Amino acid sequence: MKVFIIGTGLIGGSFAIDIKAAFNEAVIYGVDQSQEHLDKALKLGIIDHKSDFENLTHADLVIVAIPVDKTVELLPIILDHVNDDSLVFDVGSTKQKLCETISNHHKRRNYLAAHPIAGTEFSGPQAAIANLYRGKTNIICEVEKTAFKLQERGMEVFSRLGMRIRYMDPISHDKHIAYVSHLSHISSFMLGKTVIEKEKNERDIFDMAGSGFASTVRLAKSSPAMWAPIFKHNKENVIETLQEYIANLTQFKKLMEEDDFDEIYNEMECTNHIKSILKGIS
Repeated sequence: MKVFIIGTGLIGGSFAIDIKAAFNEAVIYGVDQSQEHLDKALKLGIIDHKSDFENLTHADLVIVAIPVDKTVELLPIILDHVNDDSLVFDVGSTKQKLCETISNHHKRRNYLAAHPIAGTEFSGPQAAIANLYRGKTNIICEVEKTAFKLQERGMEVFSRLGMRIRYMDPISHDKHIAYVSHLSHISSFMLGKTVIEKEKNERDIFDMAGSGFASTVRLAKSSPAMWAPIFKHNKENVIETLQEYIANLTQFKKLMEEDDFDEIYNEMECTNHIKSILKGIS
């Protein structure tokens, strides 16, 4: 099986590592605008060969793991290059605009819209790790628009990598993911910004930072090159989630100002219910 990974960073590189482990016959080809990334991925054994778009005609599987704005731009070109028996799937965090862009492409049947809910705050080929996707949920959109035999190929890959599958339409996907992923990243970035600005005048602040701060601000280490396009593509949903989040923060501030700590306790106690909702999620 000839597998082409377009974007050899954390997400694409981790797919390469796991596919090589799960499919003995897999040969991994790397495509990346960064020659440094390609050289590093080859040196680390993540990919077997460097390649380019012209060779996509030989691919059995193409995984597009680049920022969502670049995926929207390049996916039609990628589909132009692949053969009729190739499966192409992406891993982007937004789906509506992407699915709309290629809805009338003559090789739409070769494309599977996917979003593995997995990752870390690190980037680049050196960040790729084994078993990143094991036990993780993979959201599939518009599966009915993908040729059945190619659906089967994709599901075989996802199954061997230990992923759970959920099906969702692109609009619902983008709305829900704004709450559980995009808002989390914005909160982390803004917490980091707030503390960094304060730290300019209070040099001891990071000496006082404990594990709670470290875990909350972890996502602020994520790549802006990946996340800025996500926020742009999901602008309406992200703004809606921010409005609700800001309203809750404003209400919390108001309770503090009014010394209503009984109600603050009640709100936190109600929110503790999230422990049972997220039980078992790592």
